[in-house]
Amino acid sequence: MVGRQFRRATTCLLAIVATVAATACGSGPEAVDRPTSERADGVRADSDVERGAAEKAALEAYSGYLAASRTASGRGDPHAPELSRFLADPLLTRVQLSIRDAKEHGAMRTGTLRSDPTVIAVDLDSDPATVEIQDCLDATGYRLVYTKDQRVVPGSGGGKHLATATATRYPDGRWLISSGVAHQDQPC
Repeated sequence: MVGRQFRRATTCLLAIVATVAATACGSGPEAVDRPTSERADGVRADSDVERGAAEKAALEAYSGYLAASRTASGRGDPHAPELSRFLADPLLTRVQLSIRDAKEHGAMRTGTLRSDPTVIAVDLDSDPATVEIQDCLDATGYRLVYTKDQRVVPGSGGGKHLATATATRYPDGRWLISSGVAHQDQPC
């Protein structure tokens, strides 16, 4: 009886590990390099200055998202206010649900998640404007552990994999990470 309950709990936690790893960057369509558009008079619609500012803001939002999700996951707080400073739906809800599920199963994230993001596309002419980010996430030191005794949840070890995310500019001018994909089958 106890063995069966332990296997069931372990199975649930492994499912959470897969969900948390996948929602570390969310899910959605893969990033596509969009060409910079030109107006009818041949002038670039987005200047290099605007593009540079968008890239910088998007990378800051992405970095903030990773830091906020690590902090919230470590505390087991799915409603941490820092999450909404950097994330928007649908990714915000998926991250919150992953943190809540881990907490309900007596687990939390601990360790270091390393990141090396780059901008792969900027589309300032779309409504809303978007920036596509590609990253090599190193989750080898980022573990799901049992809160009670800090033991690593079996099967929760991470590796290095490709991830993509979309930063979207909202009407108030903020850039928030709204979607992304964890490509766990693509090591980097």
